Amino acid sequence: MGKVFLVGAGPGDPELLTVKAQRVLQSADVVLYDSLVGPEVLKAISPSAQCIDVGKRAGRKLLSQDEINSLLVSYARQDKNVVRLKGGDPLLFGRAAEEIRSLRESGLDFEVVPGISAAFGAAAAAKISLTDRLLLLTCSSLHFLAPQKPRFCLLLAFRRKLPLLSTCLAPITAK
Repeated sequence: MGKVFLVGAGPGDPELLTVKAQRVLQSADVVLYDSLVGPEVLKAISPSAQCIDVGKRAGRKLLSQDEINSLLVSYARQDKNVVRLKGGDPLLFGRAAEEIRSLRESGLDFEVVPGISAAFGAAAAAKISLTDRLLLLTCSSLHFLAPQKPRFCLLLAFRRKLPLLSTCLAPITAK
């Protein structure tokens, strides 16, 4: 039996792939990749590997999740090293749970190779520390005062007098 690797491609920069992700991509027989994986990252795949685009984007999907799961199982049963390559980290905002369930039910060996999530990649590109003690994340809800008012989250910068970094508004659902 082969083995399946659920690999995170990171935020798109091939230099941000983990060493393990690079090694797994070089030894893969088959790579099933998402449309969020950039062309520069795809160049890290062994030229001898069979590459299959299984991406879903803007309502368009090439294969259903069940078909993707079937391909993972089928290729692994053919004694192939199979990589399921996903943008960011394979366990965030993806269908990893369904793929893991399918692999477990099939009795196949698999491994998860984490990737840098887009949140970390964006913070690095913006040169912003996500754990700066001078920044304060404040989330507040006016629901108890006025249910018609929106909930708001503000990321504020203190002491350095930095500008407001982000604001997100989310409506409160009346109960």
